[in-house]
Amino acid sequence: MKQSQLFTKTIKEIPKDETSFNAQILIRAGFVDKVGAGIYNFLPLGLRVLNKINNIVRDEMATISGQEVLMAALTPKEVWQTTDRWDNFDALFKLVGNDDKEYALGATHEEIVTPLAKKFLCSYKELPKSIYQIQVKFRNEPRAKAGLLRGREFFMKDMYSFHANQADLDQYYEEVKAAYFRIYARLGLEDLTYLTYSSGGAFSQFSHEFQTLTEAGEDHIYICSDCRVAVNREIIKEHNFCPVCQNKNLTEAKAIEVGNIFKLGTKFSKAFDMKYMDDNGQAQEVIMGCYGLGPSRIMGTVVEVFNDQRGIIWPESIAPFKIHLLSLKENEAANEIYLELIKNNIEVLFDDREEIAAGEKFADADLIGCPYRLVVSAKTLQAGGVEIKARPSDQMGIIPLNQIINKFSH
Repeated sequence: MKQSQLFTKTIKEIPKDETSFNAQILIRAGFVDKVGAGIYNFLPLGLRVLNKINNIVRDEMATISGQEVLMAALTPKEVWQTTDRWDNFDALFKLVGNDDKEYALGATHEEIVTPLAKKFLCSYKELPKSIYQIQVKFRNEPRAKAGLLRGREFFMKDMYSFHANQADLDQYYEEVKAAYFRIYARLGLEDLTYLTYSSGGAFSQFSHEFQTLTEAGEDHIYICSDCRVAVNREIIKEHNFCPVCQNKNLTEAKAIEVGNIFKLGTKFSKAFDMKYMDDNGQAQEVIMGCYGLGPSRIMGTVVEVFNDQRGIIWPESIAPFKIHLLSLKENEAANEIYLELIKNNIEVLFDDREEIAAGEKFADADLIGCPYRLVVSAKTLQAGGVEIKARPSDQMGIIPLNQIINKFSH
């Protein structure tokens, strides 16, 4: 991608109506654009990052036999009434169609996925199954002031599993936990993310959240350093010790919830009369699990965690481009390098803008935050190569022209 052709531009000023750091810097760097409180457009750079997060999620869902679907976002009132959530789900966006029927914009999809699965999973031979989607969700948040961390419109990966018995659900639940930690490891968040015990609500004694440590977090968790698990503040008063080792010496920290998993049991299958025939020909209720993860929230979390005073520091796995190539009045030589990188399938953003001063190019590169910066100038060419610097480092060096491709081909 040539930066002269990029749809967006960077902004020097901090957006006046935005209080969260992640939204401020993502807007300044040209990744997102604010439409309203908790509502954002994803621009070319931002969509590249979001798609990379989504693809990591897809990779890991495939390892646990998750099959991707895409369900309707416009949902009829009747399905919510079936589960008694039409009047009890405070965050639902409700509307009336020209047919005078009432609908809700999808905030979660248990009410849609259960009758869908009922059509196909009728026998014990067809269980277990798990299906997921990555879809825009809508929630009427009363306080959408945290940028991508708390949106009224946001992306969610929601997966639902269907089982013949509790033991099968329990086993799959552990497989999902492991898959989630693989996702966070690939995002560079593994060391900061804790499996956190939370109240199970109507579904079970405990549910589990995945909480990433950052001072920007809205949640407070209490960490057991021995077990590397945590307890959410909402249950700490009645459960003020580690659920794994009973340690009472827990450390409080602020965190962002980047995923959650629940054992739903038969709550939704019972509501929709979803049953399967066992091997004795007897009808049995299907047991369900639910597994949520927010790709757009993860994007905001990564920005809150990985940054410095100059801008974003993207992990290489989800950076919009691996390389930011800057030409300082040497566009012909830089263009040859750019074409060679493209030829070798190496992602590169080429700052070929002729009217922009060197200092502004350096500032934009730091703000956008690609993992590596390459600078082509008369000075570097005279030295036989280009200047190379990793984004988190202040160390610079010269890499010979004939070594560039080998350096970035892995």
